[in-house]
Amino acid sequence: MEIPSSIASNLHFLQVEIDSLVEKLQVFFGDVGKGNAKDILSREGYIQNLKQRIHNSCLQHLTQFEPGHPQITALRSIEEIASQLEDIGTLAIGCVSHVERMSAPEVLRPTLYVPMLQHIRDALEMLEPAISDNKSRRALRITRFEGRLEQDCNKLKKRYIQALKNNKKQTEDLAQALFVSQSVASMGDALVNISEAIISANVGQTVSLERYRSLQSSVEKLQRQQKVDDVKIETIAETRSGSAIAGVSSGKETDQSYLGIFKDGEKKKVKEEREGVKSWHDIYPGLAPRILSYDKRGQSAALLIEHLPGLTFEKLALQADDNLFAQAHDRLVETLNKVWRETLIKEPVTADFGGQLKRRIDPVYKIHPEFNRAPSRINALRLPAFDTLIEQATELEAKLAAPFSVYIHGDFNIDNIIYDPASQKINFIDLHRSRYMDYVQDVSVFMVSNYRLQILDTPVRRRLMQSALRIHETASAFAREQDDTSFDLRMALALARSFASSTRFILDKAHAKGMFFRARYLLEQALAANPQKPEKFTLTVREMFIA
Repeated sequence: MEIPSSIASNLHFLQVEIDSLVEKLQVFFGDVGKGNAKDILSREGYIQNLKQRIHNSCLQHLTQFEPGHPQITALRSIEEIASQLEDIGTLAIGCVSHVERMSAPEVLRPTLYVPMLQHIRDALEMLEPAISDNKSRRALRITRFEGRLEQDCNKLKKRYIQALKNNKKQTEDLAQALFVSQSVASMGDALVNISEAIISANVGQTVSLERYRSLQSSVEKLQRQQKVDDVKIETIAETRSGSAIAGVSSGKETDQSYLGIFKDGEKKKVKEEREGVKSWHDIYPGLAPRILSYDKRGQSAALLIEHLPGLTFEKLALQADDNLFAQAHDRLVETLNKVWRETLIKEPVTADFGGQLKRRIDPVYKIHPEFNRAPSRINALRLPAFDTLIEQATELEAKLAAPFSVYIHGDFNIDNIIYDPASQKINFIDLHRSRYMDYVQDVSVFMVSNYRLQILDTPVRRRLMQSALRIHETASAFAREQDDTSFDLRMALALARSFASSTRFILDKAHAKGMFFRARYLLEQALAANPQKPEKFTLTVREMFIA
């Protein structure tokens, strides 16, 4: 971590000040009646000023770097370290305030805090060496002090709680004692945050300790598999669900390709991704990337998966020439037809598009409260609330099961499909929702993911519309071939679901309004159909995808 000298000086002063404050708190707890409380309480302003100087200096330096520069992560880490040091100081001052409210400080057992606070000081002593050590070993050692501190604080908390149960006369003092123990435990949490900030600067991206350990384990496995010594980590994306995605490449400047893709997040979601990838390998080999390693820790988990060469369909739509885009589309149509035919099973299934929309509509209303309107009427025309349309659509759909199931992607957005021009091969990524289901689900998601891109360029928008319509034509032809008579009616419900639910990601009011009105129109058209004769319903798709 490279730190400008002015920032390093102020960080040093802040670290020394916090250490001095914790030392004074040790003395205070060693003899509560010694009277240095005022000296501790008076330091808050100086600590805040030092922290603010560091933040201001970091902000000035941040403007000098282009987005993605590793020094940006380092400066953000310094800001975080300064904030956490200030928190330790604030907590130390808070301890004194709590003790001063006690009429009998001896119930605190104050001398027990003296060795506990020494853990804080020992960790602070390691701060500057840890910042200069890009191996992260010292940063990890800082967290060990937090573990010892937590054990000691938990023992004291149990004593205080037991005393509260047994002693009804000192409840206020014991309550303040609990506040003190919690404040000291929170100092340990601040140490963990400092450790994570240092490691983030070393790695070049924001990481938690669990993520770092998973990343470390995955990289070590990759190095053994690929027989490489040094690797470089680069953040690729952050998903809406909270997962982080990083590319792992060799340390050689001449090698720009990734050895693997590291993805981590909530254990349930990562496990679903792993199972989805494995299922595709069993059911239709060759479409999904290989899993290189899987690691779970606590409530999080991580995958290291094969890096797939090529471009996502989103990038192709925005950047490729017409010939390459047409080539990719031909390959996608061919791949979908093969997957649908080879995975088809004669098992009726209901996708529950109405239920899906019902589960997503509250976030839509939070972003666009104007969509949540009460029933209204225009002269004799009654306009039900959108929620009413969803309920009615759910009832309608219960009578419209797809006559068969195929294995679907489950989140078939255009940024989850990769085409490699060199091998002319299609691959799928982000497979945590893959399952046997109605193919209309994938088709509708693909179509709306084209439409919702906020691109104003007329030729590109025309290309996106043609992309959506071609996949619809492919699915429609497959439906006729399989005698799927309710295809159009289910597609109307599926598109309504995707148009409406996608508006929660759109802040542009005009664009979101256009998508929401399309959803409403589709629901109204579907509800006007005769569910006993779904083959009589005709969906006019082209008009839906004119920008």
